[in-house]
Amino acid sequence: MNKRTLAISGAAITALGAAAILLPNANANPDETSGAKTFSSPAAVKLARSLASDLGDNGAGWYYDNGNRQLVMNVVDEDSAESVRAKGAVAKVVQNSMADLKAATQTLSSDASVPGTAWSIDPVTNKVQVTADRTVTGTKWDTLTKATGQMAGTVSVKRSEGEFKKFDGEEAAQPGDNGGASAGDAAGDADDAGAGDAAGAAGGAGDAGAGGAGDAAGGAGDAGDAAAGGLDGGDAIFGGGARCSLGFNVSVDGAPGFLTAGHCGNESQTWTSDEAGAEQVGTVQDSKFPENDFALVMYDDATTQPSSTVDLQNGNTQEIGRAVEASVGLKVQRSGSTTGVTDGTVTGLNATVNYGNGDIVNGLIQTDVCAEPGDSGGAMFAEDAAVGLTSGGSGDCTQGGETFFQPVTAALEATGAVIGADGGGAGGGDAAGGAGDDAAGGAGDATGGAGDAAGGAGDAAGGAGDAAGAGDAGAGDAGAAAGAGDTGSVAGQGLN
Repeated sequence: MNKRTLAISGAAITALGAAAILLPNANANPDETSGAKTFSSPAAVKLARSLASDLGDNGAGWYYDNGNRQLVMNVVDEDSAESVRAKGAVAKVVQNSMADLKAATQTLSSDASVPGTAWSIDPVTNKVQVTADRTVTGTKWDTLTKATGQMAGTVSVKRSEGEFKKFDGEEAAQPGDNGGASAGDAAGDADDAGAGDAAGAAGGAGDAGAGGAGDAAGGAGDAGDAAAGGLDGGDAIFGGGARCSLGFNVSVDGAPGFLTAGHCGNESQTWTSDEAGAEQVGTVQDSKFPENDFALVMYDDATTQPSSTVDLQNGNTQEIGRAVEASVGLKVQRSGSTTGVTDGTVTGLNATVNYGNGDIVNGLIQTDVCAEPGDSGGAMFAEDAAVGLTSGGSGDCTQGGETFFQPVTAALEATGAVIGADGGGAGGGDAAGGAGDDAAGGAGDATGGAGDAAGGAGDAAGGAGDAAGAGDAGAGDAGAAAGAGDTGSVAGQGLN
């Protein structure tokens, strides 16, 4: 063998060795990002709906990677991955199809309906995330682990240090009870949180209007806000010995009303803006709990013209002009009469939570936003878009925890209400209608391009730089419980 032949043979062996090293690594990387484009949130939502529709059963959810500004589409085969990459999105080849994940939630509902548990689909991990609170012990824990143990690879289980409960409170409760950062007192920043400062838990929610409502001094906040028509989202309302928070002002066939939590609506037929009960503002027209968690309260004075605003608990308000469906990764804020304004991120959709005593609610939005008793019914929003009504959860605003929200779009659709006293904004049907990706996130956008801004609103609300999208039309992407084109058992996974 001459030197030339030896040289060629050596080069061939070297090339084969390199291939042996590189090929396994290439095959082991299912979510290849090379060539992926960056998108604003609204643009990502629009593309995700289109791709999910094309993928059909080969799609398994999607989400928005905030850090890299990329759309991540879960798919079940390489052919589908190639079509996703061709459009500039990141393709993530996953093990579990959406059918697998839906089947897991159905099994949990039938075999592991244990008080103190909650679950939702997480498109980031491609699993059903089950959370068990501190009360799930003994036989309850055994029941849960028996069911989840048979679904290894599809379901993951974690513990919560808190206890799942509804976040309604007693009228005399102090802002920040239950260890929370009471709108400014624990955090030391009354201007931001608004429900009274470190010295003012007993006296004053002057900054916040009704953010400090429920305190020992009577807690209805600013006297001007206490008058009928002056209530904003997040302000305190009182009824039947309970203190809750107003969600969003709405109108029904031109008549003024507001949304709050259904478990609050079940507490009392009439609601006032003051603890003493002297300022009655409205009467419950419709209340749904359990299964859902929303109530429609109509203002007693039909000439009331409430603003479509949320109390930011610092002397300012946020205009709300539309409703969007939540999406995984959406940056949101919550305003409530106990803890003022807090923020966080949507972590799951179409969540089921078992509060105990037969109180099981489906189709909720799961978040890492904190809340405490008295915040129930309060507004969750993404810049100018209504997103949810505070239901319940675990933990508090000192230790953190999980909080669940009733999707506003579902409440609007069920009640025929629209956001804003003048009928502006998206009604429930507008936002909840045409889901494009069967629980993978393309829901909601039957009117005027709604949905193109699903995440854009949240970007701004969470300070994430995509705020420009928030002004687009709106009913975002998700497909939560409002009928996002799938069977309803799993909400659409979306993005901010």
